[in-house]
Amino acid sequence: MKHQKSKPVHPEVRIGHVHLKVADLERALAFYRDVLGFEVTQRLGDQAAFLSAGGYHHHIGLNTWESQGSSPPHRGATGLYHVAIVYPTRAELADALRRLIKAGIRLDGASDHGVSEALYLRDPDGNGVELYWDRPKSDWPRTPSGELNMVTGPLDLEALLKEAPEPVLSGRKGNPL
Repeated sequence: MKHQKSKPVHPEVRIGHVHLKVADLERALAFYRDVLGFEVTQRLGDQAAFLSAGGYHHHIGLNTWESQGSSPPHRGATGLYHVAIVYPTRAELADALRRLIKAGIRLDGASDHGVSEALYLRDPDGNGVELYWDRPKSDWPRTPSGELNMVTGPLDLEALLKEAPEPVLSGRKGNPL
């Protein structure tokens, strides 16, 4: 393949959704819907489901069309490294961490990248998942010449958790005690 410099893509182009092959649709829904909080927008029987945040048609598609009962790809195989889900604020990322802890989901890692703060984990099918929030662009680290200078440092999870909003209790207001 010959490489040549081409015109950059339009700046408003974005990744619209990710569609994942899963072994067990109910198990995948329990993670993406019940733990992460995405809403099911459409379901195709026991073979596929589409989920979103904020009423979009779908950010995540899940299906068993080619993968019902299958095993994850072996380590070292080509394919998706992870899907990254961006949260609008640090407090919302903290809420996601609180949900993961409540569900007993183990983190693979947590990093401060200078431009963002991120949590890394695996979904029930072994797919890599990154949950993150972006710092304001004006706060991104730069080299003396002005180039972006992303880093990988530790993320203080205790400090992050302190920013989590109080969980909303369905049908109840005030102190749950």
